[in-house]
Amino acid sequence: QVQVVESGGGLVQAGESLKLSCTASGESLDDYAVAWYRQNPEQEREGKEREGISCLTWGSGNTYYRDSVKGRFTISRDVDKNTLYLQMDNLKPEDTSTYYCALERRGYCTGSGSLYGVDYWGKGILVTISS
Repeated sequence: QVQVVESGGGLVQAGESLKLSCTASGESLDDYAVAWYRQNPEQEREGKEREGISCLTWGSGNTYYRDSVKGRFTISRDVDKNTLYLQMDNLKPEDTSTYYCALERRGYCTGSGSLYGVDYWGKGILVTISS
C-alpha cells in the first residue's frame, strides 16, 4: 500500500508563487505515472470530477500540462526522495482549489495533464489565492 502526503499549500496573493510537494512512501515510484489534480468549491458543489492539471511519467520524466496552467506551473520530481513537486507561479484567484496528488501504477499521462486511471490519491491540500 502506498501512502501519499501533500504539503505546501496555503494563502497567497495573486501574482505570487507556491510550491507543492507530494511524498510517496511504501513503494518506489519507478513504475508510476504521477499527477496533480485540483477541485474548486464550485466544482465540488456541482459534483464535477477533479481536473488533472499536470502529469509526469516517473521513469522518463516526461511532463504534460493542462492549457490553463501551461507556462505558469512546473511539475518535477526528486527520485531519491520519492517526491513530486508542483511549482506554481503567477497564481490567479481562479487557481483557488484543493490540490491532490495522484498515482497510477504502470500508468500513462494524457496530453492534457491527467492520468487514465488513479490507483492512489492524497488527501488534498488547500491553495487559496486572494485578489
